[in-house]
Amino acid sequence: MTRAPDAFLGGKISLYQLEDGYRAGMDAAVLVAGLNLKPGQRAMEFGCGVGAALLGAAALYDDVELIGVEIDPKAAALAQDNIVLNDMADRVRITEGDALVYPDARELDAVFFNPPFFDDPSALRAPKPGKTPAWMSDAGLAAWIDTGLRRLRSGGVITVIQRADRLDDILIALKNRAGSVKVLPLQSRAGEPAKRVLVQAIKTGKAPLQLHAPLILHAAGESGFTEQADAIFKGEARLEFHR
Repeated sequence: MTRAPDAFLGGKISLYQLEDGYRAGMDAAVLVAGLNLKPGQRAMEFGCGVGAALLGAAALYDDVELIGVEIDPKAAALAQDNIVLNDMADRVRITEGDALVYPDARELDAVFFNPPFFDDPSALRAPKPGKTPAWMSDAGLAAWIDTGLRRLRSGGVITVIQRADRLDDILIALKNRAGSVKVLPLQSRAGEPAKRVLVQAIKTGKAPLQLHAPLILHAAGESGFTEQADAIFKGEARLEFHR
């Protein structure tokens, strides 16, 4: 782990992270900002890593029970340490194991995840072996979505952030099983192709798909974040999915 915890969401939580593994950043912050959890709800993150999005959700949404499932023992152990570090053991817990076969049969109000971006070994050359589990999954993206939908109660919400070129795969996996789909593209700058999409859907939802205006991360010609993106990364703003 790092010698000292890193600040996340503008310092709202602190995180011990794997020195050579995947490190929390933009994707986790955007995922948290899109959840819109309500008091008393029960939510689960698949593949929670060291707990960035999971603990970020606990920081932003009051009185919610949160469960993280993580297959990597080192990451799961750090996630447990981070729960204690942030004094959140009363409503956040970690289970080490494969989220796709997690045995808890209780229905959930929400599931969310930032799944590995690749399920074809020929499509990825990981920069370091320690990062491969975060980027590569033996199970396909459809399996993650299928498991998430099966975990949800009727009317429960699934939220996923993924590469923009996987949007068609996500929509196919949701078809006839979830509706009221909302899609938010993430663009580095206005006019550039989106590299990420945040997709949210309601199990048994019936409303038409909504394609939202993109979240733009940087102003033209500037390296700093836009005002909206900066507020999201600091945990000071939510996405406008729910207006």
